[in-house]
Amino acid sequence: MVSNHLLLEEPIRMASILEPSKPNFFPAMTKIVGTLGPKSRSVEAISGCLQAGMSVARFDFSWGDAEFHQETLENLKAAIKSTRKLCALMLDTVGPELQVVNKTEQPISLEEDSEVILTPDQDKEATSHLLPINFTGLSKAVKTGDTIFIGQYLFTGSETTSVWLEVIEVKEKDVVCLIKNSATLAGPLYTLHVSQIRIELPTLTEKDKEAREFLSKLGNLSQTQIFAKIENVEGLIHFDEILQEADGIILSRGNLGIDLPPEKVFLFQKEAVHKCNMAGKPAVVTRVVDSMTDNLRPTRAEATDVANAVLDGSDAILLGAETLRGLYPVETISIVGKICAEAEKVYNQDLYFKKTVKYVGEPMSHLESIASSAVRAAIKVKASVIICFTSSGRAARLIAKYRPTMPVISVVIPRLKSNQLHWTFSGAFEARQSLIVRGLFPMLADPRHPADTTSATNESVLKVALDHGKASGVIKPHDRVVVCQKVGDASVVKIIELED
Repeated sequence: MVSNHLLLEEPIRMASILEPSKPNFFPAMTKIVGTLGPKSRSVEAISGCLQAGMSVARFDFSWGDAEFHQETLENLKAAIKSTRKLCALMLDTVGPELQVVNKTEQPISLEEDSEVILTPDQDKEATSHLLPINFTGLSKAVKTGDTIFIGQYLFTGSETTSVWLEVIEVKEKDVVCLIKNSATLAGPLYTLHVSQIRIELPTLTEKDKEAREFLSKLGNLSQTQIFAKIENVEGLIHFDEILQEADGIILSRGNLGIDLPPEKVFLFQKEAVHKCNMAGKPAVVTRVVDSMTDNLRPTRAEATDVANAVLDGSDAILLGAETLRGLYPVETISIVGKICAEAEKVYNQDLYFKKTVKYVGEPMSHLESIASSAVRAAIKVKASVIICFTSSGRAARLIAKYRPTMPVISVVIPRLKSNQLHWTFSGAFEARQSLIVRGLFPMLADPRHPADTTSATNESVLKVALDHGKASGVIKPHDRVVVCQKVGDASVVKIIELED
């Protein structure tokens, strides 16, 4: 297992614990993904989330129709415009999901030590002794002794809204189960999960295909990044192959906590995040502050869990029910950001840097060498920020891979493109996609500004980037700044010391 990237300096660190945190333009280097829903879809609510530190807005397509999500998207656009905060979009597809269907939507009470039958006959009414499901092959997939979990809102873990079942008999297409704990299920749908059993369902549902077809009409989907959500033992077994193909990884810990023994979850998290770090691909961790769905403060365990996710090397924290239906979406984002910022202060970057360089090995690629050199130089001269000029975003992501202790301002230079009918500029995609990468803060350059200029004119992109850093409070007089850019065919790393 990878050792802990924790650096505590005694007694200075202990004495400074009670000092108030200093406000910063960038709330934290670790990014926050907020799921938009009933409690967080108004322009006002979304604006609050953006101001609090949300950099990626997640749309959960497992519920709600296209019209609902389109309205939310329009509100997001309005909030981005009013706050002048960049925000990326994450579309979470439905995927293969087993569900209990409750057409009456009446609460269903299940009593411990009673029996309940799971049936594929969806015409039947859901009761305390009979639960219709949306899958005909369950009886062929399970056997006596298997564990089945039924829960609401992606497994809250609350014993009052989720239930454990043990398979005691298979009768043709029906599965008879023993109820292991009392619970009340409310609402039209509940998710069903069979622990460590492969269920033969298509990865893309018809609803997913409709979304993909619709998006294809709007533009080139090859620009869209695809993140793989790891949520069961099968994903664990094939993790290396999945990581190789995906643009990033989401560790769906609610589901993993059901499929894996509780004592094994943290081991997988640490190893999976480490593999993502070494590959230079974003690692996103879910289910951190569930209690904040109904409360203003996280539990002590949750606060520590957020910090440990940061110390493990996570790029982003994904908030689900906490912002989707939670009572305090803005406060939740703010508190998670503060915890992340505190954890980042004690992150052992020196140890991480050495491990990453050793893992990459020699000879390094040209870009990898430039990226690692930029980070090493920035740390040695105690630079306040690294500025990287990029067109594809790859150079900036490589710099972020080495986890510099200072922010990386990614200046995306638009490229002029033509499809023989009209001209368009690239860059917006690349800028937004970096919003899920730890420590990376993008800005879109004016295409009229030359990126390799050596003059100090106001038209220089570097001047614009420095002004942006100064306005945000990241760059101050006499600070040193490391700049990574292309001059002709050469990649250059230079150190600038600012005047008054």
